[in-house]
Amino acid sequence: MNEHPTEEPLAAADDAAPPPPQYDLTAVVVPLLKGVIYREEDTTLWAALLQLQSRVRDYTAVLGLSLVLDEAEGYAFLQSKTAVEDDDSPKLPRLVRRQPLTFHVSLLLALLRKKLAEFDASGGDTRLILSRDAVVELIRVFLPAGSNESRLIDNVETHLNKVIDLGFVRRLKPQTAGQEPMFEVRRILKAFVDAQWLADFDQRLAAYQAQLAQPEQEQEQE
Repeated sequence: MNEHPTEEPLAAADDAAPPPPQYDLTAVVVPLLKGVIYREEDTTLWAALLQLQSRVRDYTAVLGLSLVLDEAEGYAFLQSKTAVEDDDSPKLPRLVRRQPLTFHVSLLLALLRKKLAEFDASGGDTRLILSRDAVVELIRVFLPAGSNESRLIDNVETHLNKVIDLGFVRRLKPQTAGQEPMFEVRRILKAFVDAQWLADFDQRLAAYQAQLAQPEQEQEQE
């Protein structure tokens, strides 16, 4: 009697890999209304955004918003359109809220943007990762000599937390116990601090230094 080779049983349907989620227009627009979409965080959503971007632009334009999408850097977000001044046309409410920045947060963003430009010019990795001490050193040169060290670190932590809330920096998980806090400067910062602004950077830093020196000067006069 001939023996037939044993056939491998077919894999159960339950064992098959689930199909990737399908995104419609709403499923793409809602995350954009909530914040920034990053390619590295959700590649499937990013692919859907690229596929539907024409419809996304048309839909968000009705809301007075425009899509900013940078395929090279891998991020996308919505911003309010610059309205043309017309007394006869009604002014639309702003859906994307503007957040006023304190002087020190603005200074920190400026320094991080300059650091990112220098990092890109070096032609190294695409991710700029800084330790907390490195961020402290960026700001230290603008402060009077002999500034209180512990207070400086506390202040930098406060300003960094605000920058993290704004989405320009991400706090990284420690790789080992007791590791110094590490932060990644997100490349979306380039969209908010453009090349023209960076070209005037030295002039802006001089203004920052003058403002930082004012409290010390006033104290000496007293």
